[in-house]
Amino acid sequence: MGMQIGIVGKPNVGKTTFFNAATNAHGETASYPFTTIQANKGIMYARTPCPCRELGATCNPHNSECRDGIRYVHIEAIDVAGLVPKAHEGRGLGNQFLDDLRQASCLIHIIDASGSTDAEGQMCPVGQHDPRQDVAFLEEELDYWILGIIKRDWEQVSRRCKLEDQKISGPLAERLTGLGITEGDINVAMRHAALPEDFSTWTDAELFTLASHIRRAGKPILLALNKCDKAPDAMVQAMRGEHAIPTSAECELALTHAAEKGLIDYKPGDDCFTVLDEDMSDKQLKGLEYIRTHVMEKYGGTGVQQCINTAVFSLLNLIAVYPVEDENHYADKKGNVLPDVYLLPRGSTVLDLAYKVHTDLGEGFIRGVDARTKRVVGADHQLQHGDIIRIVART
Repeated sequence: MGMQIGIVGKPNVGKTTFFNAATNAHGETASYPFTTIQANKGIMYARTPCPCRELGATCNPHNSECRDGIRYVHIEAIDVAGLVPKAHEGRGLGNQFLDDLRQASCLIHIIDASGSTDAEGQMCPVGQHDPRQDVAFLEEELDYWILGIIKRDWEQVSRRCKLEDQKISGPLAERLTGLGITEGDINVAMRHAALPEDFSTWTDAELFTLASHIRRAGKPILLALNKCDKAPDAMVQAMRGEHAIPTSAECELALTHAAEKGLIDYKPGDDCFTVLDEDMSDKQLKGLEYIRTHVMEKYGGTGVQQCINTAVFSLLNLIAVYPVEDENHYADKKGNVLPDVYLLPRGSTVLDLAYKVHTDLGEGFIRGVDARTKRVVGADHQLQHGDIIRIVART
């Protein structure tokens, strides 16, 4: 599966409800801390327009789904145990929490924007707790976690690098490779941290600054401002931003269940829904009307799909590309139209796509063909979001 997104947050904020709404899985949910003890894993879907509509074709997806011209691309999600302050010291389920997050490419931090759960995840009156404190504490826990790894034998490693006139980024990358953090992430972090050139003089405070920047580069975080329908408007507006999205996981779950039963027409990510069954009970109709007025019309959707899409296409800066074997029919050799879609980092080349599909295609690469324009493209041709590419290779 490759890429993994971690669903994180303190206990009792609707984290598992978000996970269930995003994956249609069924993790245990309840209003008390530490319901999720073992990490739940499932498949979420990034939503992007499928080229089939533009091409006037009927597609046959293999590794994804197409619903009414919208392609849903599979991504692995992991819902980890609730985090409490000082988790990096092993408090609560801290060590397990951090271990579960090692391979996550980015994190969606579920915040109780209504302020109705305290720092430990216990219920309290709406607005009593400031959810901005939860953002700070999670970031700090991750920073201390990374700092702890960096500081192991730091003096010995930094001294050796200085004596051998080596860059420190290499040994740091070796330490952090188990977290999915690359040397490139570390170089970006070092630039932004603006630390003294002589790394052997870095203080504990400077190492903490570096850890914080490494976390931002290697484990970027998106905020899901959950329970937005119950949250004070002022709080949602204060926290809202490009990477902080008003969300109601509970309403998304209700809508997807209603759609499965044929009661409404709704796809994940839609900004509205249509009632199909007028014979629903008053309770059901009132519930849907509540969702329409308090969430859909107010925020343009439940936010769950928007969180996933923003994480994939903005935080991780990925693009969706469709490899085919027949550029004239946009199909594989069996005639399946647009069978596969791959998510690649923006800036990836046709050769990168070839290797992503299969090592043999990369090693035997001859040329690519842009299926829309029928133009031949070389190995270093930079791909764009939505490209359809045929790869010609020696067999």
